[in-house]
Amino acid sequence: MSAFSRAPAWLIVRLRWPILLAWVAATVAGLVYLPKLEDAGDETSLIGLVPSDAESIETGLRSAELFDVPVITHTHVVQRDPEGLSPAAARRVARRAQRIADRRDPELREILFALPLLNAEELVPASRETGTTAITSLFFDPAETDLDDQEELTARYAEKYLRFEGDALVGITGAVPARIEEWRQIESGLPWVTLATIALIALVLGVHFRSPIAPVVTLAAAGVAYLVSMRTVAFIGEWLDVTIPREAEPILVVLLLGVVTDYAVFFMHGLRERLDAGEARLDAATRATAEYLPIVVTAGLIVAGGTAAMLAGELEFFRAFGPGMALTVLISLAVAITLVPALMAILGGRLFWPRRPTREAARNGPSRLALFATARPVAFVIAAVAIVGLVFACRGLLETNLGLTQIHGLPADSEPRRAQDAAATGFSPGILSPTIVLVEGVDERLDLPGLVRLQRALDDQPAVAAAIGPATPAAREIPGLVLAGEADAARFLLVLDRDPLGGPAIDAVATLERGLPALLADAGLEEATAGLAGDTALAGETVRTIKSDLIRIGIAAFLVNFLLLALFLRAIVAPLYLVLASALALAASIGLTTLLFQGFLGHDELTYYVPFAVAVLLLSLGSDYNVFVVGRIWQRAEELPLREAIATAAPRASRAIGIAGLALAFSFAALALIDLRQFREFAFAMWVGVLLDAFVIRALLIPALISLVGDRSWWPRARPARPEPKPEPDATAA
Repeated sequence: MSAFSRAPAWLIVRLRWPILLAWVAATVAGLVYLPKLEDAGDETSLIGLVPSDAESIETGLRSAELFDVPVITHTHVVQRDPEGLSPAAARRVARRAQRIADRRDPELREILFALPLLNAEELVPASRETGTTAITSLFFDPAETDLDDQEELTARYAEKYLRFEGDALVGITGAVPARIEEWRQIESGLPWVTLATIALIALVLGVHFRSPIAPVVTLAAAGVAYLVSMRTVAFIGEWLDVTIPREAEPILVVLLLGVVTDYAVFFMHGLRERLDAGEARLDAATRATAEYLPIVVTAGLIVAGGTAAMLAGELEFFRAFGPGMALTVLISLAVAITLVPALMAILGGRLFWPRRPTREAARNGPSRLALFATARPVAFVIAAVAIVGLVFACRGLLETNLGLTQIHGLPADSEPRRAQDAAATGFSPGILSPTIVLVEGVDERLDLPGLVRLQRALDDQPAVAAAIGPATPAAREIPGLVLAGEADAARFLLVLDRDPLGGPAIDAVATLERGLPALLADAGLEEATAGLAGDTALAGETVRTIKSDLIRIGIAAFLVNFLLLALFLRAIVAPLYLVLASALALAASIGLTTLLFQGFLGHDELTYYVPFAVAVLLLSLGSDYNVFVVGRIWQRAEELPLREAIATAAPRASRAIGIAGLALAFSFAALALIDLRQFREFAFAMWVGVLLDAFVIRALLIPALISLVGDRSWWPRARPARPEPKPEPDATAA
């Protein structure tokens, strides 16, 4: 216990009542004067989810400029009758679209264009059915119509025009309705996530401390942190004009509840030990706070610094998400190191009511089993078994495929999911998001044979169900659809035979992109240039950006964790293997997540940002626990031989970490209550990662590694020398 921590601890305990009143006032002020998170930024914005400078976006804009008929939109109305749409229903589809295109409906003037599509054999030859399905794609000016208005106008179109029984309306779908449905699922699931997290934390802490008061105090502190941090994050986001990702709120909620619980558990363990040793209430609170204050502050700074490392990424989604999490952690840390000790000083032994202090905690000697585990041969076996098991769990990591699950991640009974499934059944899975191949530098008359050869080659590419282009008679009859006339350009619409945003489709389009120059040459169009546009191409660029972001942010987070651990421990060797151990647990958790969702559940991919967010959080939270267990060992090593220090400190630290880890793991597991695939993937990855960290890495691997590395863990400094034992009195003297 250093003088650096004794003075702040003494001050916090002495100012316990002003601290309590200050946090109550801060909470009330936040509720009254600061905005809610849902009021800051555009909750349904698509901005930031994809790279703003993506080549596919530029190619798509170029395509819209050259061709009269737009083909890229994110809002569709789907009709399907398995018995076949009647001729009258098919005619109505075309008439309604023409009415919108002619701007003859004053109520729907903000819809710029409507493109009807029937699964007629001559237009989309690879359709699974014929005459059963119609899709009306609606186009908007995004500068004039936001996403909520787009969904409202689409719903109004469907309600106004598709009122006949034979129209067989299934619903509206696309990225815009899916995005809004995602937020509805988050909004409806968040209260249940919060309640489940609170209940699980209360259960774990109540059983462990055998008291109803300890969990109430912890949750009260977490509630203050939640109210203050959520309002502060919203205020800063609004002040800086930064869009706060709505997906962040459930993660922020469980993160702050888990973090405050972790730190409260550490402080309360210290208080209980002091009270059991017979110390007075205020002395016990002061000494427990002083003992754990440096550990908790360092742990909190590591988590905040690790999450802030997301600023090193390119996607705006993470550049806003990271600082939001970092600020949440810092506010939670401030609550944990002030309000929790203040409440400990106020309540004292009543914090653990009805349990009474015992002398059990006063026994500080190590057990025989703990001493046995620190022997180097035994430690080697423990470390080897732990590492081999974690490496085995990592094997799924090589099979991890990333994709966008915006629609297929929705509940099966949601309207956007049902409508997309109906469109895929009537046409092909990729019908709503065709991949555009834009070819420039061609003459539609002189180069038509080459364009026909190119279309046939595209039709033969893997994952392509049909290529629609100049060789498609029905498409060529629509002016401005596949030929641009005087602009010397042509385009092909590739309908994929699989989910256009899934990992396999992204891989197939990436392969096509690499092979385009050769396809042009084989078709005799060597002088032409080609580019790709559409959702699949954009998803591919997003995944590639995520992978490069993961490398940059992983390095940044590694350095932040390593440097803060090095400063705290005043060593280099120990922080290195501590962070590497956390990285191993992270890799194992993502590997197990891949095995569950891609292997056992049969999904084609993981949601593209889940491994990214999991990596940053687990690496930081792992170092959080590193600080606690190694900090305790470092403290005991100043008084005892290293083996005894490990055998004494590690089991006690592991008990506290075990309880904190259970509470944190169950907090993240509660995210699975949100009925979206990405939250269930995230919940499982964090749940298994935290459990591996708490019960394998910190409880087994780290003590074994410290035993094996020995005094070299303190390099470049030497391990502090133990004080010389006092000489025994000479009984023969006198």
